[in-house]
Amino acid sequence: MSQDQVLIVDDEWNMRNLLRIYLMQAGFGVREAASGREALDLLRANAFDAVILDIMMPDMDGWQVCGELRAFSAAPVLMLSARSDTKDIVKGLKIGADDYLPKPFQPEELTERIRALIRRSRQSRIQAGHVRKLELPGMTIYPEGREVLVHDTPVDLTQKEFDILLLLAENEHRVYSRDMLIESLWGNDYAGDYRVVDTHVKNIREKVQRAGLSYTPIQTVWGIGYRWQRE
Repeated sequence: MSQDQVLIVDDEWNMRNLLRIYLMQAGFGVREAASGREALDLLRANAFDAVILDIMMPDMDGWQVCGELRAFSAAPVLMLSARSDTKDIVKGLKIGADDYLPKPFQPEELTERIRALIRRSRQSRIQAGHVRKLELPGMTIYPEGREVLVHDTPVDLTQKEFDILLLLAENEHRVYSRDMLIESLWGNDYAGDYRVVDTHVKNIREKVQRAGLSYTPIQTVWGIGYRWQRE
């Protein structure tokens, strides 16, 4: 099973770095956004298991971000702020936040609250019958749980391998260039080798076929990039 993925939204680099260290030490996968707009773009393009959302940000405050993301995402939100007035807490919960933790905080409390939010969110979706899944020939993808099954056999994908697989599967009639995949999954500030996409695609193909898939789900479109192929 892949790591639970948490999005950190805070305009202060020091706080994002601190949160990233705490969460990664606790076993979570982490993405970061330095603004509300960047966070909403990431949430539209990726499935996150939880969001840690600062309130005081310059372009959009946390309340605005929470209100907008609730229009398209059910990811549990932990609001994190130095503001601890009861009215601020109530405002965040009314807008759609699931929990509120004032600064300063203990790392153990933060990570346990995130685990509890993810656990409750999954349980409520199961009870309501709202667990989303993509049924494909020989393969089932559970976006929120970040799980891939090939004929009921789990496939152990890395974070980026899962992200690529899901993005292509959800947009099967669209061709993605390497640049588009990098921008969607790594961000505009990526400075590494774009051929890393080819390596991830190669690994995905090998893993799903080793698990028993009889076809190659990701097709190379020569000179352009990649697209999903059902069979």
